[in-house]
Amino acid sequence: MKNYTITVNGNVYDVVVEEGASTGAVSAPKAAPKAAPKAAPKAAAPAGGAGSVKIEAGAAGKVFKVEASVGAAVKKGDTVLILEAMKMEIPVVAPQDGTVASIDVAVGDAVEAGATLATLN
Repeated sequence: MKNYTITVNGNVYDVVVEEGASTGAVSAPKAAPKAAPKAAPKAAAPAGGAGSVKIEAGAAGKVFKVEASVGAAVKKGDTVLILEAMKMEIPVVAPQDGTVASIDVAVGDAVEAGATLATLN
């Protein structure tokens, strides 16, 4: 993985790029721009038992689509859900192989950077 700092229209983004990723997914920026959605995040309780591996939002945005369901087996790099930020769809991927233990958000929820979106076992 390589880290880059990119400035767009005066907004600074720290971007992590994985080399050789077979999914073609782009990592989300670590820092959200100042024009991030201002809706308050919903406090979602984990569905069922939470897993030991957290999947967190890399940027503030809105949950656009949930790709995986609780109990589904996922491999490292598989898309678990998709966030929408600044009219861009950002895939949120599994950080390692595992089973989805909980999906802690719903489509349409506004989330902040660092919020737990799902967990894996």
